[in-house]
Amino acid sequence: MKRDFLSGGVLIALAAAYYIATGSIAESTLSDEIGATGLPRLLAMLLAFIGLALIARTAFVALAARHASVPVAPPAEEEEGAPLPRAIGLLLIGGAYVVLLPFIGYFLAVALLIAGVALYEGAARSWVVPAAALGGATLYWAIFVKLLGVHQPAGTLFQGWLS
Repeated sequence: MKRDFLSGGVLIALAAAYYIATGSIAESTLSDEIGATGLPRLLAMLLAFIGLALIARTAFVALAARHASVPVAPPAEEEEGAPLPRAIGLLLIGGAYVVLLPFIGYFLAVALLIAGVALYEGAARSWVVPAAALGGATLYWAIFVKLLGVHQPAGTLFQGWLS
């Protein structure tokens, strides 16, 4: 429970730092009424809300345990005790995505990211993983490139394809 409370505080601090950093985003003459800072500020507020919700949940569980006079068993994930190596592994997968993105392009990088995370988290090695990876990459590409008009890098290997 202490870990959840601390995590909520860290999320709120990160959200505050991110919100303050959005102030340095330059406004352009092409900005709409929301501006270039609209989405980043919304994301910062959502991150702060998640941190507050985590703290509130921890407080409610502790309060309920105090009133019930029954010790609350820690969640299964805290009992297993390997979150740091898992987090480092996911961070390395994310880092590989960032490094590969300019070379292989958005579509393939997202597909590899989805497949890599799924396999890292223990998904069965079957046809479902590549299907989900390609389907997810297609969905994200369609949302960002076609629907929202946000062009994503095609990559030096596939210059001009999928853009």
